[in-house]
Amino acid sequence: MINIPLAVPDAGVGNDDWWVVGLKVLLVFVFLIVLTLFNIWWERRVVARMQQRIGPNVHGPQGLLQSLADGMKLMFKEDLMPKGVDKLVYVLAPVVVSIPAFLTFAVIPFGPTVKIPFTDTYTRLQITDLPVSVLYVMAVASIGIYGIVLGGWSSNSTYSLLGGLRSSAQMISYEVAMGLALVTVFLFAGSMSTSEIVAAQSHQTVHLFGTAISLPGWYAFLLFPSFVIYVISMVGETNRAPFDLPEAEGELVAGFLTEYSSMKYAMFFLAEYINMATVSALATTLFLGGWRAPWPISIWDGANSGFWPVLWFVGKMMCFIFFYIWLRGTLPRLRYDQFMRLGWKILIPISLAWILLVATVRAVGRETTFSRSTLLVAAAVVLVIAVVTLFVPAKPKEDKTEVDDGEDFDAFAGGFPVPPPLVKTPSRNEADVSRG
Repeated sequence: MINIPLAVPDAGVGNDDWWVVGLKVLLVFVFLIVLTLFNIWWERRVVARMQQRIGPNVHGPQGLLQSLADGMKLMFKEDLMPKGVDKLVYVLAPVVVSIPAFLTFAVIPFGPTVKIPFTDTYTRLQITDLPVSVLYVMAVASIGIYGIVLGGWSSNSTYSLLGGLRSSAQMISYEVAMGLALVTVFLFAGSMSTSEIVAAQSHQTVHLFGTAISLPGWYAFLLFPSFVIYVISMVGETNRAPFDLPEAEGELVAGFLTEYSSMKYAMFFLAEYINMATVSALATTLFLGGWRAPWPISIWDGANSGFWPVLWFVGKMMCFIFFYIWLRGTLPRLRYDQFMRLGWKILIPISLAWILLVATVRAVGRETTFSRSTLLVAAAVVLVIAVVTLFVPAKPKEDKTEVDDGEDFDAFAGGFPVPPPLVKTPSRNEADVSRG
């Protein structure tokens, strides 16, 4: 006689045996490495398709082994170290960038409680969880910026130093906007735990023509402004196009990567692609219901049980990865002043205003009898009006009068050194006509 458990036992997180924790860590590590190799191949194929090229198609079926071949090439490539570098910091910088990229996945939930195959052990598809898991992810991810800054400083190169300084300013600017975008999620979920935030998005009931329809309560729809701000911030946070200014080849050659080669060079790119997966996984967890099945798949009773949720989670995460690739293939790089203006003058003020509106709606809806949906619609209208005003063209500046020929030209009059105005010289044809 076979005893079938009436319910799946959930021991929670932090109560697993040592071998279960080790197995989870190994699986997450292998998943991130394989995902990085696939994302590199996928990015090259998608961008090639957008530019009417072929892309990698020789090594392996459809070129799937091209990323592995490139990694092996970098592994056996000669490791050069320029003169005058700080050797200890120069070597440790890629390690400082890579390790936090892996650590952030410790609190990402991949699915519910499942039974480990070939055993009688049940465990949750998450390494661990904390009451402040989201803050842990942001804190650990911000450590990686030290590796970029130290790598640029220790390289003893002007281009590398400027790239590191750009990266530090970029991270500070967009981490503020990203953190503010998550405040409204905490207000709605009532927790900073990743698993509890996923549970808070389980479902919402919509009444249509007298019928109650259960839909996923994704915060991407309920908190759409926060979702947009987070998506923009996560692109700036990971130094990806069109925000890849720390390694802009137009003016900084390769930025903080200029003096790196071989495996140190590869570790920087490994951290970049894993950070892409990290912010995509966090966006999936906080805004798209995490591992829960999307509608209408969620109608199926077994959609959110077993190992199926892992498929839904990875599918949502790959949508964000494709968004990264699409941006790289379509948008040109921003100027640095445009990039900083977007962060400090647009994203942060809108985030603060949206937090104020959401907090007011939550407080008024709790203390009074006003309909919360009416308050949300009113708040959304106010926010839309505020956003529209940002796109109103400014008053054109008056043209400055040209400098007379008899006056001395001051190159530092505007605060920045500029060359003197060009003196028009006659062309060869004009000179021949004047002689004739």
